[in-house]
Amino acid sequence: MKNTSYYIEKILLELETSRYKINDEEINQFISYILNANRIFLSGAGRSGLVARAFTNRLMHLGLEVSFIGDINTPHTKEGDILIINSGSGETSSLVMLAQKAKKLNMAVLLNTVNPKSSLFDLSDAAIVLPGSKKDSDTEASLQPMGSSFEQLSFILFDAIVLNLMKKLNETGKTMYERHANLE
Repeated sequence: MKNTSYYIEKILLELETSRYKINDEEINQFISYILNANRIFLSGAGRSGLVARAFTNRLMHLGLEVSFIGDINTPHTKEGDILIINSGSGETSSLVMLAQKAKKLNMAVLLNTVNPKSSLFDLSDAAIVLPGSKKDSDTEASLQPMGSSFEQLSFILFDAIVLNLMKKLNETGKTMYERHANLE
């Protein structure tokens, strides 16, 4: 029986190996869309949705106008807004319908996924394709079950994008903290 420390080491090694398989040009295009957006809407389902919510929070800390789709305070979209979807499979039906609606509203759709052969990938204007497997497949791509590596790598990727945006927007941890919730 292997102990938890063994699995932590394996997970970290998997994430370390995966980082070399990420396309920097895809990330740069993603960042460009964010910087040029009027407002940013984000979505995802399940654990991928939780990661998208965390990214929404950090984008707000950067001073960007952001909303997570489905929250009661989500505003009406306008021209120049973008939609960012975090979906490992790229096939979640509610997210596909959301992307289709966004396209009808002339919004750019950005996607973070492991599946470049998905419906959401086909609908996207820009996409980051992470290494890994969909949650419903048992492949050798990850020791972890059900898309865990995608969710973890997405979280790290989004934090790295935040660091990049901090430089481009002249933000610091201190300026971001001024936007942090104080009713906690």
